[in-house]
Amino acid sequence: MKILYGVQGTGNGHIARARLMAEAFAQRTDVQVDYLFSGRDANAYFDMEIFGDYQTRRGLSFVTENGSLHRFKTVKNIRLIEFMQNIRKLDLSAYDLVLNDFEPISAWAAKNRGVPSLSISHQAAFMYAVPTEAQSMVDKWVTRYFAPTQYALGVHWYHYNQAIIPPFVPPLISSSIPKNSSINNVDRHGRSKKSDFTLVYLPFEDTGQIQQVLQALSENRFYCYHPDVEFPFVEKNIHWFPPSKVGFHEALASCKQVIANGGFELATECLSLGKALLMKPLSGQFEQFSNAFMLRQLGISDTLFSLNTDDIEEWLNNHHSTKICFPDNVNGFIDWIMAGDLSDTATICRQLWQQVEFPDEVGEKLRTASRVNI
Repeated sequence: MKILYGVQGTGNGHIARARLMAEAFAQRTDVQVDYLFSGRDANAYFDMEIFGDYQTRRGLSFVTENGSLHRFKTVKNIRLIEFMQNIRKLDLSAYDLVLNDFEPISAWAAKNRGVPSLSISHQAAFMYAVPTEAQSMVDKWVTRYFAPTQYALGVHWYHYNQAIIPPFVPPLISSSIPKNSSINNVDRHGRSKKSDFTLVYLPFEDTGQIQQVLQALSENRFYCYHPDVEFPFVEKNIHWFPPSKVGFHEALASCKQVIANGGFELATECLSLGKALLMKPLSGQFEQFSNAFMLRQLGISDTLFSLNTDDIEEWLNNHHSTKICFPDNVNGFIDWIMAGDLSDTATICRQLWQQVEFPDEVGEKLRTASRVNI
């Protein structure tokens, strides 16, 4: 079987899921996979070796400004003619299947040419009856038509009796960090790095505002990863780092707690490691608000509605953590794809949810919620 895997490149979460899939695909001899990414500049991708000779397109992306989704600039930034040309020119003649993670060019090309297509994305979960917050009619339309596929499997923290599978979580770097790791060594200024720090990932917020809010909490150490940072440096109680898959996962394994936006993949990794999580959803992004809403309702995470020192300080003094075990082996899912009956979603959903372990109190809340008409 030959597959084209289209991946939305705007957020690192889509790419993280694709990396795990790519590692599994690379170990097999019964399938060949090519990768197409869109949504960010070609030179803005990093740690992409696993994808081999991947393709990039401009595609469609979302413009953010000061922690909010800027709808007008998002629409203004669309190059519709180029987008339609990319769809028309994408050659799918050699592919048996288009696998899709909210990537619009490959999805629309498959739809127009009648090539079988399967969506596996967190966004697809919102096509079903799951808890949502701040979802508008426009949001519902975008969810359904941004990257339409013939078959769709949502990815979420619970199935709600829908065609939804649990997230796959790679075997993250454990608490036993390699001795040569930057987490255990001194930083570039010679300061000792200990694990009593809070990991901060707020890529849509202004670095100056983050600095102002966090430096007031002088008794706390923060490690901040941000796309606007070009090299590691320390300013007062804040250690700044540029994007790095390996470095970030080392920090995630070692930190005490995490402050992040409402993205699905990072929240999933925090849950799998049992890290306390404070979520600051991107304003105007209903998926992130819905993620924060669901975890807040389950008593798993707290929500930061505005970037301010007082709420962060209160959370640091009163936070708690929850650990959930999700599947880490995607071979069963790939076997299901290779079997060819993509309409039989019940089989793969049942198989994967049997591998998930919830704490008793969380499991009971979820079972109660699934019996309610959402």
